[in-house]
Amino acid sequence: QVQLAESGGGLVQAGGSVRLSCVASRRTAVMGWFRQAPGKEREFVAYVGSDIYYTDSVKGRFTISRDNAKNTVYLQMDSLKSEDTAVYYCAAADVLRVGIRTRDYTYWGQGTQVTVSS
Repeated sequence: QVQLAESGGGLVQAGGSVRLSCVASRRTAVMGWFRQAPGKEREFVAYVGSDIYYTDSVKGRFTISRDNAKNTVYLQMDSLKSEDTAVYYCAAADVLRVGIRTRDYTYWGQGTQVTVSS
């Protein structure tokens, strides 16, 4: 089992920045971020494993990184837009599959709210 704990969410103005952190209880092969806006399905944002991948809507604005010594993954979010408002979830898996589907991940955090005001 892996426990994941996110932190760093909050209220930010459009154009601003927020950094999310997720600490895992042990190392995993891949860690990712997903988000879920009200009334919408949970969607992929980014993952880091043997490579790094982003969904198109955040490329150039978000940066995912990982500190293996701390079992921590970060999501630096810049140039935020109102459409980035969502609950952001950290996810982890022991085996890297496709990486962009919720079913690719076994472990999930509780989520942290990010609200972007326009």
